[in-house]
Amino acid sequence: MAIQTRVISSTIASPWYLHQLGKFGASALLTLFALILVSAFLTPFAYSALTAIKDKEQITASARGSILPVDRVKFTYEGKEYDVVKVPFEDGVRELALFIKGRQESTFIDPADPTAEPIVWKGSWRTLEPVERLAPRWGNFAIAWQQVNFPRLIFNTLVIAVLGVIGTLLSCISVAYAFARFPIPGKRILFLILIGTIILPSQVTLVPTYTFFARIGWVGTWLPLIVPHFFANAYNVFLIRQYFLTLPRDLDEAAMIDGAGPFRILLSVIIPQSWPVIVAVALFHTVFAWNDYFMPLIYLLGKPELQPISVGIQVFNFQYGQQPHLIQATALMGLALPVLIFFMAQRVFMRGVVITGVEK
Repeated sequence: MAIQTRVISSTIASPWYLHQLGKFGASALLTLFALILVSAFLTPFAYSALTAIKDKEQITASARGSILPVDRVKFTYEGKEYDVVKVPFEDGVRELALFIKGRQESTFIDPADPTAEPIVWKGSWRTLEPVERLAPRWGNFAIAWQQVNFPRLIFNTLVIAVLGVIGTLLSCISVAYAFARFPIPGKRILFLILIGTIILPSQVTLVPTYTFFARIGWVGTWLPLIVPHFFANAYNVFLIRQYFLTLPRDLDEAAMIDGAGPFRILLSVIIPQSWPVIVAVALFHTVFAWNDYFMPLIYLLGKPELQPISVGIQVFNFQYGQQPHLIQATALMGLALPVLIFFMAQRVFMRGVVITGVEK
């Protein structure tokens, strides 16, 4: 027995066992931290989803009862409605309709046999738990869809987003290609100046930009929200340039030997290998255009027929601020398309984001 105890003790104290135990502990702590982080991130979304399928009475009742969209079960007897509650008896708990309330005893009707004699139960009816059933209000989405005019808002947003994506890709790919492949004099200084514009707040250029667009008659149109994206931006240029730098120049030289020029190399060599970063940039801009609120509000304030979904939902929130269930329903519908696009392009998107941070 002593020998067996010494063997077990030596096994527990062995370096291999301690190493494995440490790895398991670290993995468990990391998993727990990830679960806490995911729960904290998804809790507001879960609350929004639950609120979207409730009515005002259910929202009020959830403050002291179930957070789920439930209704109390009612039983109609002789033209009147009575609450159905759970009544404990010696043979088990029965679901009965509270017919007459009393301090010491109450009278109940059996919903399964309403013609039978009323059942007298001794005890306080206030201690009885009501019977509830799940009753989501799916009609909230239909009401919000009609009130917000979602088809028009989605169309406006898609036009702005798609044209902006086209302009962003054309301009940013061209600029990034030049910075990654051409021997431009002072290229590093120019690139640093370009990257420096990332820290420039948009509020600094807001007034002169608005004045310029107002002078040329673009206010009240989609042009101020689309045309500037055809002139590149530092963030997307940086991502694309970093990806281009990971591509071997041997392919460019092989294409040059075959007689390909710079433009042909870009189309036939660079772009076919750069779909991950192209998809990532397109997704970034789509989400930006979908969520952009300030700029469309300024340029399309008097044009509700041209406003995107971000402005339309906010206007709806101002009008229906006392109906949180409708506000949350509109928020979920506005969130659906970007989330769907992200999951469809997730694999390519994540690959592009990871590789753009690695320079050859």
